Amino acid sequence: MKEQLSRTAMIYGEKAIEKLSNCHVAIFGLGGVGGYVAEALARSGIGHFTLVDHDKVSVSNLNRQIIATKETIGKYKVDVMKDRILSINSNAIVETNKVFVLPETIGGFDFNKFDYVIDAIDTTKGKISLVLAANSCKSPIISSMGTGNKVNPMGFVVTDINKTEMDPLARTIRRELRANGITHLKVIYSKEKPLEPIDKAVDENTKKVIPGSNAFVPAAAGLLIASEVVRDLTNDVAREELKK
Repeated sequence: MKEQLSRTAMIYGEKAIEKLSNCHVAIFGLGGVGGYVAEALARSGIGHFTLVDHDKVSVSNLNRQIIATKETIGKYKVDVMKDRILSINSNAIVETNKVFVLPETIGGFDFNKFDYVIDAIDTTKGKISLVLAANSCKSPIISSMGTGNKVNPMGFVVTDINKTEMDPLARTIRRELRANGITHLKVIYSKEKPLEPIDKAVDENTKKVIPGSNAFVPAAAGLLIASEVVRDLTNDVAREELKK
């Protein structure tokens, strides 16, 4: 692993690489955003993953999801991502959970064991239950807000949810969290105003309009989240290095 991460160590230092190898990160949602989070964290040397997603790769995922290829269609996303992580770092520990995150299923996870939690799921109830569970255990968490119907990958910023604007999902999440006594949450969101889809499609199950997507906006969000996670996990090591 030393040679594999030698370029990363040039920036962060050997102690940071060692710390990342001992970190346990949970990624909830392995779609357009979460897949790129997992990819970047695997290449950054994270040593332990818990992957959570109930879905299988579909044809419609091919336009944006890093795990989606003709060969992976029909396979569970957590299984495909596990194989991909291990092909990058065979020493990694990868736990998989084929679970749809809801208030009634979130209790199956022990958030005390996670060094960082990434929320890359796209349902309001799931996000709220995830944030509440992480908050109760004081687990660091970052949540992805909406990436659908947007085309500018440079519009993303990391901020507190109270500072978001022009994001309907963030507005809903902020309201629900306040109702549960949570006033702060680190999020990534885009300042770009969502576009109105030219062609509309409706989800047969939820009856909601399916948002449009592309290859670069969700990827940019995922990579930015990964960079934030690595920065937060290595902050104390970096401070120690600066003192020398």
